[in-house]
Amino acid sequence: MKILYVHQHFTTREGSTGTRSYEMARKLIERGHEVTMLCGDNALGTTGVEGTAPINRGVVDGIHVISLYLPYSNYDGKLKRALIFVRFAFRSVKIVFTENYDLIFTTTTPLTAGIPGIIAKVFRRKPFVFEVRDLWPELPKAMGIVKNPLVLGAMSILEYLSYKSADRLIGLAPGIREGIQCITGEKSDVAMIPNCCDTDLFMPGIGDRSLIPDVSAEDFVAIFTGAHGVCNALDAVLDVAAELKGRGVADIKFVFVGDGRLKPGLVARKERETLDNCVFMDPVKKTELTKILAAADVGMMILGNVPEFYRGTSPNKFFDYLATGLPVLVNYPGWVAEILEREGCGLPVTPEDPGAFADALIRLKKEPEERKRMGEQARRVALEEFSRDQLSDQFAEFLEK
Repeated sequence: MKILYVHQHFTTREGSTGTRSYEMARKLIERGHEVTMLCGDNALGTTGVEGTAPINRGVVDGIHVISLYLPYSNYDGKLKRALIFVRFAFRSVKIVFTENYDLIFTTTTPLTAGIPGIIAKVFRRKPFVFEVRDLWPELPKAMGIVKNPLVLGAMSILEYLSYKSADRLIGLAPGIREGIQCITGEKSDVAMIPNCCDTDLFMPGIGDRSLIPDVSAEDFVAIFTGAHGVCNALDAVLDVAAELKGRGVADIKFVFVGDGRLKPGLVARKERETLDNCVFMDPVKKTELTKILAAADVGMMILGNVPEFYRGTSPNKFFDYLATGLPVLVNYPGWVAEILEREGCGLPVTPEDPGAFADALIRLKKEPEERKRMGEQARRVALEEFSRDQLSDQFAEFLEK
């Protein structure tokens, strides 16, 4: 089967953002399919195809990559990013009409990823599978990111058309699946295939603390990896850092690896409040991130206290923590917190309560045996419930049907 796989933010393992599409494409190829990846140009990603022509082509690890030169960065303003999303969607339409494929698969974000799928379905009668990573416009509306009623209305129409046009749908979290079924019907065929644990890439025992600046071998390290944006609400962690500083606790360090529009403000606050227990690092390749994560003591799963997040996200970083065998602290309720409680591989803490978060960190620091047990449970859950091989096979079988 020839599959046209559309993901604007595609990256290989050489990038510093999520590699789900790369891993899924590799699994499809392993099972005998031919994959053409249609993508854009993300500042944090590495497509493996260089060039500044409008359309650049190449073959990367068996994947036929078509990269549209549309540079994108989280530092861009909302209007610029929206225009890039729209331009990518409509430039993709030309590819939809000219490429040879049997099935089109598109994945968000952004929601405009549905446009090439709708076109392929309506005009070329191709089977269309749509993967939803975040519920739009519900999530940006709840966060106040998008307020214009006309824009929200247009997004709701696109959401409806994308879901109704698709032959099959995939949601990455329970709340996403439920949100899709609210539109398509409770009995509609929607698979829940969350992000995966790359257990052959992220693993315990390969840590290198020398890669983390301003941290000693005796420090207790709590790490956060990923975007420093509005959704992540990382000021909550700086609140905890200030709480611990006020208590005179100096050997718990917070390490942030990544980038985003709010990072300069976070770094400025660190300097202003002399929060020496906070360390900010630039994004790194996945292959280097594995060593940094394995050198930490606990992973932090941080999001704003927005109810739509509770069951409606499938964060890459959470699965990387599990695969590395790190206990996880999560600062919001929902399905991630339920996994931690059920499997005993971490601790949920009350949202917007820096004192409770500080207490949890001190508890884990003082109880190395409990921390070790949680880490072992995290690795077990990664292997048994969320391994990449298991979930990518499930993904491939879903498309093959």
